[in-house]
Amino acid sequence: MSTITVGAPVPDQELLVTGGRSHRLSDFHGKILVLYFYPKASTPGCTQEGRDFSSAINRFRRQSAVVLGASRDSLKAQENFKTKQGFPFDLVADPEETLCNLFAVIKLKNMYGRQVRGIERSTFLIDTNGVLQAEWRGVKVKGHVEQVLEAVKRLKKAA
Repeated sequence: MSTITVGAPVPDQELLVTGGRSHRLSDFHGKILVLYFYPKASTPGCTQEGRDFSSAINRFRRQSAVVLGASRDSLKAQENFKTKQGFPFDLVADPEETLCNLFAVIKLKNMYGRQVRGIERSTFLIDTNGVLQAEWRGVKVKGHVEQVLEAVKRLKKAA
């Protein structure tokens, strides 16, 4: 069960991001934060989703929005993924699943006929005050970035 709900403040959390830097969720207060979770670095759907966010990054930045991708991968795997794909945003390494558990994105999934624990592709929109404004769970990659961008624009306009 998610420990956060739409309309409620997101608890502060430490993040290990590419570049070996440490951030806190509260470091992004004052900006709109788009936090998207993907199952595994360097896999086809996750690569496409990252490319889609990359293609739209300037449109997000014009709305004062920051994009962060997150998965359970190690920092080294995230570094390799970001470098290989040339992503213009940071990736969060969450091998201990702390951030994943905060947002309740770990689900049982069927893979090759057996159940495994994995990340349900999800995106969260956090406003400039650190309040969760929208969430998308069970995301299908195609067209998703446009949906998120429209929600960011609405949020920015309402501010």
